[in-house]
Amino acid sequence: MSFNLDHYKQTATAVRVDDVDFDDFRDKPLSAEAIRVLHYMTDVETHTVCYLRDLLVTPSHQNPRITAFLTMWNFEEFWHGDVIDRILDVHKEINGLPRHRSVRVAQGFMGNVVAPITQCLTAAVLGEDFIATHMTWGAVNEWSAHAAYGRLIELEQHATLTKILQRIQQQESRHLAFYMSEARERLERSRKAQRITRFALRRFWAPVGSTITPKSETRFVLNHLLGGEGGNKMVKMLDSKVDKLPGQEGLSLVTKAVRAFGVRVATA
Repeated sequence: MSFNLDHYKQTATAVRVDDVDFDDFRDKPLSAEAIRVLHYMTDVETHTVCYLRDLLVTPSHQNPRITAFLTMWNFEEFWHGDVIDRILDVHKEINGLPRHRSVRVAQGFMGNVVAPITQCLTAAVLGEDFIATHMTWGAVNEWSAHAAYGRLIELEQHATLTKILQRIQQQESRHLAFYMSEARERLERSRKAQRITRFALRRFWAPVGSTITPKSETRFVLNHLLGGEGGNKMVKMLDSKVDKLPGQEGLSLVTKAVRAFGVRVATA
């Protein structure tokens, strides 16, 4: 069934937190590991506008259905970062605009100038088939983000954090539904799109946030969330979802990517 974009446009909203008692984090603070993971997560969420910048110089910007979705997606992702910042603020951690600016400045000339130009030129050569790759990439990232929030909930067992992260997950689920719908439809109708997407995922996909944060932070977050039996199950689950996309079976995409950062994933 096709994603109902009109309904999504009318219902996109900031994460509801008016009933959340943030002072609960003063009484029951999160672990140091969770705080470090949340820094990583807000860096990713608040960088969404920069990802959007890069996408708007590709064929995706010519499709009004996709740009309508991306507008709402960017809006909701902004508020995901904002509410995580509120949690960090209670813990007296650096957050908000100073933190976000430092992440963007750290990308330097390569990240802020060369990367968008390179993506623009590559996408122009690929044409319409680039959109299938973009939609598939987005689906994998949304799966990963949803799983990461779920894993942090499981590890931390903190009622207030759970309430907030589950609400973020609900919005991520709708983002995923759009990406999945578009990816599957475009991959099913084009063998060329399948080949291009498979090549791009195999050669270039990396865990969300790993291109904008220090490698040490990515390594820590992946090992904390995906190490051990519970994390291994999640990695295999993500791989199985990618395998079900047309032409993408057998990639072991997430397993290979997280192993590159030192996560031990048992062979099935």
